[in-house]
Amino acid sequence: MRGTADGPVARHVRVAVIGAGFSGLGAAVRLRRGGHRDFVVLERSAGVGGTWRDNGYPGCACDVPSHLYAYSFAPGAQWWSRTFSGRQDIRLYLETVADTEGVRPHLRLRQDVRAVRWNADRLHWEITSSGGAWTADVVVCATGPLSAPSVPQVPGLDTFPGPVFHSARWDHGAELRDRRVAVIGTGASAVQIVPALAAVAAGVRLFQRTPPWVLPRLDRRVTDLERRLHQRYPVTAAVRRGLQWGMRELVGHAFTRLPGALAGYEALARAHLRRAVRDPGLRERLTPDYRIGCKRILLSSDYYPALAQPHVEVVTSALAEVRGSRLIAEDGTGAEADALVFATGFRVTDPPVARRIVGTGGRTLAEAWREGDGMRALRGTTVPGFPNLVMLLGPNTALGNTSMVLMIESQLSYLLDYLRLLEPRREGEGRAALDPLPSAFRAWNDGLDARLGRSVWNTGACVSWYLDGEGRNTTLWPGSTGRFRRAVRRVDPREYERITEAAGPEAGGAEADGAEGAEGAGGAARAAGR
Repeated sequence: MRGTADGPVARHVRVAVIGAGFSGLGAAVRLRRGGHRDFVVLERSAGVGGTWRDNGYPGCACDVPSHLYAYSFAPGAQWWSRTFSGRQDIRLYLETVADTEGVRPHLRLRQDVRAVRWNADRLHWEITSSGGAWTADVVVCATGPLSAPSVPQVPGLDTFPGPVFHSARWDHGAELRDRRVAVIGTGASAVQIVPALAAVAAGVRLFQRTPPWVLPRLDRRVTDLERRLHQRYPVTAAVRRGLQWGMRELVGHAFTRLPGALAGYEALARAHLRRAVRDPGLRERLTPDYRIGCKRILLSSDYYPALAQPHVEVVTSALAEVRGSRLIAEDGTGAEADALVFATGFRVTDPPVARRIVGTGGRTLAEAWREGDGMRALRGTTVPGFPNLVMLLGPNTALGNTSMVLMIESQLSYLLDYLRLLEPRREGEGRAALDPLPSAFRAWNDGLDARLGRSVWNTGACVSWYLDGEGRNTTLWPGSTGRFRRAVRRVDPREYERITEAAGPEAGGAEADGAEGAEGAGGAARAAGR
């Protein structure tokens, strides 16, 4: 036990992981498998699951094939009941991983982390949570990009008499059957929610600022024969996963380098819309005017049929004002509603957790990003001025085409190598810290910007949640998952200043080698130590 700067007694651990979703749980498993036992996972809720615990809305499911949306060390082929898994299957999978991998003793549930502050004298982090105080040599931020709901500030919203909630905070006590329900937003959650609501509500009014590109969802039940085959011959599950990965990598290549190659997908989406919606006026309102892939491509076979029903109305305008139970759109039209559901996504480019992390000089991570070029990191993982802070699914690690689990596992290799470099180098050496060099940080992000500039996300003529308020794409990874895996396979010590408790800063600058330099900085980076 050890006291923090504010006085309370705190328990010290080697590593503190914040969050028990796919990232945090994966970190716990890899730490245990790597021989580390002195760590905790601080989770604000009562169980594991992250996004799949929080999002309990009707119809909630994954849009990545089940066999690809799993850890490589726990394929879980026997658990998947459908080719695209629903929320319950995914939660069961994560609970099973927590049990079989023995990480339950490391979980500290109902621990809402309120402050994380770097102590430069002791070279450790001081953590304040709702359950007590901790100190840790290394903090792993595994809160995920889809954890903080984004709710627009609508004038008069407080005057609405009925239930109001975000899709990620679904009010299961709200009676929606035979009621008039308004849905705000047309993203990935909305295309799953609207069909479910249309089946029970008296009326559904969908506020659409921008129509999404929607492809058919080729979902089906996984047969018992398939499950038995994968259990008896695991190589068959590996082949299936590999084929799914390869097909989606081709789409990712088109996103980043050949946007014109997406024309076939656009034609497929238009045909899907024509088959489902006969009304030419409605079909026109549902047809995007931007290049496919600029926003996330959505998968649904029942979204368009739901919108074509007579009791469902599409308003091609944002919600502008609420006057009691009457909702006013920006185009001036209004209608009564009994319940209001915000399917408006998450705070991806300004995560609230960044305001709670205080680095060197008393500056928060949010301030560092605001004063710089937005949400940035070295290799999507570390930020100058925040020693021994490792982010999983940090800036520019999101994907628009395939499984985020692939990115998580790549970063876990980086985490384990990071911990290796913190081990004492000589007898008598105390704690050590790694702080990214600003030169390496800038070079990495300059390289990202150059590659993002030609991607469909930056050139597709849309406004998406991938971009921050300044129009910078600080969210997506502009390359293949294989390229990212190579970039974070090992920590390059020349990109860091190594600080030790006993001996002070150590110089370690050198020119980046050809492979990592080209990968991380467009081939031009000198990470000079100080």
